[in-house]
Amino acid sequence: MYTSDNKALKNCIGHICAAAFLAFFGAVYEYFSHEVYSYYMIYAFAVPLFFGALPYGIAALKNVTPHRVTINLWNAAVAAFAVGSLFKGVLDIYGTTNSLIIVYPVVGIILVSAAAGAKIARSFDRRKKTVKVTSCYYPIKRKLSE
Repeated sequence: MYTSDNKALKNCIGHICAAAFLAFFGAVYEYFSHEVYSYYMIYAFAVPLFFGALPYGIAALKNVTPHRVTINLWNAAVAAFAVGSLFKGVLDIYGTTNSLIIVYPVVGIILVSAAAGAKIARSFDRRKKTVKVTSCYYPIKRKLSE
């Protein structure tokens, strides 16, 4: 299995890197927050780890490659949830509220629903091309006409 051939493995590695960055970002932000903590900021790394790396890791182990539309919608949903968690954590540390914080979970749920719909629509697509692979032990040689 090569990383250049498997989209699921590439996405798994990308989400692990995003989780590591969010963990580092949360640790630095908590360090400079004068001992004011927010669980949304502390556990923001868990969003790409469990909703990004875990599903793509399972797909890579099963050698399943999701369709590009499904991948893009799912990655956008994970990003919406992660950014929403960071934003909520920043607001908690700052000690204020914002009415627009509800946008991130709503957009994330819409994107997850769209990704699931794209996956279901792709599985019911009757025009999906299937290629039957047969083996040929002897190469066929044809003479080219001039």
